[in-house]
Amino acid sequence: MSVRVFAPAKINLTLDVGRPRADGMHPLQSVVAFAPGAECVEATRAETLSLTVLGSFADAVEADESNLVLRAARALAAAAGVRAPGAALTLVKEYPVASGIGGGSSDAAATLRALNALWRLGLAEEALAEIARPLGADVPVCVRASAAYMTGAGEMFAPLAMPPMHAVLVNPRKPMPTPDVYRQFDAMGLGGDFAPTPPPRWESPEAAIAGIRAIGNDLIAPALALMPALAPLLESLRADRRTLYASMSGSGATLFALCASRADAHGLHAALSEAHPTCWVRAVHLA
Repeated sequence: MSVRVFAPAKINLTLDVGRPRADGMHPLQSVVAFAPGAECVEATRAETLSLTVLGSFADAVEADESNLVLRAARALAAAAGVRAPGAALTLVKEYPVASGIGGGSSDAAATLRALNALWRLGLAEEALAEIARPLGADVPVCVRASAAYMTGAGEMFAPLAMPPMHAVLVNPRKPMPTPDVYRQFDAMGLGGDFAPTPPPRWESPEAAIAGIRAIGNDLIAPALALMPALAPLLESLRADRRTLYASMSGSGATLFALCASRADAHGLHAALSEAHPTCWVRAVHLA
């Protein structure tokens, strides 16, 4: 028996960040949506736990105990009282690493869901989200994997009704570690007074894009300071007639462009792939 669970990319459409709290974490508010893709975790019955990594970005990932997939498997086994956890886990890695789209977190969440089914634990989504919390601030929202409003330091979230949208993702295939971006954010003296706000209510794509534009992403400036080559790529997205709005997801370096239709998204995808052949480019549907 085997179970395969896809790990959608997590796209931060907005990101409002404050000064570090007393515990050193940055308070944030973020609207996130998810983009289905080819990245997945497959779990097959076995005597012991093991991990094999395949896919376009397999070489950038260690298949050892530091990997969130194995950490998630062991956390689930401990929480559920599985005395001799066994599974041959295969991670198909198709997202750039350290790219601001929650790849590792989504892989961990997919692992929890896959093993919950393989081991026939019958745990509810809420229970899996609780097990996910120690694995990373955004792993719980990835367990649910649908549009949400993240708060706290990212560990809290509420479901968000948001119209589906078409988008194009672009990444220069260069890692942008999140801690580096936050250190640059602090060094630049960013993060003013942080006033928590309720989740937005967007009933149409037009309202959503206007709201996303108004909030923006507070980590763009530090990310561009660390990787200046992102600036012309972002400007090329914003200048294209098919782009309704373009920004950066999370701490980068993945950029996104929102489009009015599937045809526009695929047209932009083709143009970007030709103009920037070294970049990772995907046309996606956000939900």
